[in-house]
Amino acid sequence: MSLPLQFDLPEELQQLRDLVRDVVRKEVVPNRMHYDENNEYPKAILQKFKEAGLYQALFDEEHGGLGYGMMGGIVLAEEVSWGCLGVNTAFTSTKLGALPIDVGGTKAQKDKWLPLLASGEKTAAFGLSEPGAGSDVPAMATTATKKGDRYILNGTKQWISSASQADIYTVFAMTDKGRGPRGISCFIIEKGTKGFSFGKKEDKLGIRCSETRQLIMEDCEIPEENLLGGKENMGFLHAFKTLILSRPAVAAGAVGLMQGAFDAAIEYAREREQFGTTIASFQAIQHMLADMAIKIEGSRLLTYKAGVYAESFHKDAAKFSAMAKCYASDSAVQVASDAVQIFGGYGYTKEYPVEKFYRDAKILQIYEGTSQIQRNEIAAGLIKDAASKTKKA
Repeated sequence: MSLPLQFDLPEELQQLRDLVRDVVRKEVVPNRMHYDENNEYPKAILQKFKEAGLYQALFDEEHGGLGYGMMGGIVLAEEVSWGCLGVNTAFTSTKLGALPIDVGGTKAQKDKWLPLLASGEKTAAFGLSEPGAGSDVPAMATTATKKGDRYILNGTKQWISSASQADIYTVFAMTDKGRGPRGISCFIIEKGTKGFSFGKKEDKLGIRCSETRQLIMEDCEIPEENLLGGKENMGFLHAFKTLILSRPAVAAGAVGLMQGAFDAAIEYAREREQFGTTIASFQAIQHMLADMAIKIEGSRLLTYKAGVYAESFHKDAAKFSAMAKCYASDSAVQVASDAVQIFGGYGYTKEYPVEKFYRDAKILQIYEGTSQIQRNEIAAGLIKDAASKTKKA
């Protein structure tokens, strides 16, 4: 579904937004602190999402989804993150894990795996980062060696959302080290495969209900039909396309978190009294609220534009995906910080949700490409555009 840039979402996406808001307010908001404090994966909430058809909203009609396209995923990420970024990360990790199959899988691979993910019967995770190769993807150490009709994988993936909870994993490995990034391939690994295990559960600052572990492959045997796309050395392209599509969704999560923090802050400012009046009447507070609103709306519009570009793989899609992810992530940290400041001492306690928004926000500047890496990619795109214009002139 194509979406022209506009201020209002089409009716079907407004209906989706209303549905998600209802589910989030009933299931996420009352339970978010329980899952955060106990570092517990939100299985019960995700089951409610499945029953409401929210997994289907992430996928196309051909594979059992609802066909809302990129903007459907953005609406979902924004609204779920309004309630809890951790729940959103646990939920949307399935789409992230499915994206390499979506952009690079054979018809047989898509027909086998995507309907299971669209129904919520199975969930997925994405395995790219490593202990020594986060932003530096070409430094990847995980290897895949062909042996008859199977591949033998060895290596470790780091910071994997929903590791041990997912059923299907898209994992990247070197099949031709001599070719550098052009020697990377992607494989589909099923949970329970011999030689495939998980590291310790990370005890994180924020998004604590989203389980994060290592993926460990020790002589892990994968049938050759699980080589994504049926061709070796296409993994870098699969990862590149995946990140173009996933970064606007991360930006949408940042927008949702900001909106949640802002809503809490402005409500508190209208109720809290100091010096005989509400603090919302103080110009210092008003300016903070105005700056927060500017960052939210600017991030939202940039995210929507990036989503439209990403869905069509527009020539500027990579640049705008990086812009949206970078600006929205940096803005989310500032907006969440300002929300805590407006609450004052109360904002530093767990009695109010803004301290959680603040802790959760920081990961947005780190996962799926740090803000510094986004700036590198934006600059590279700008310089390339300038060089192209010079040649034409």
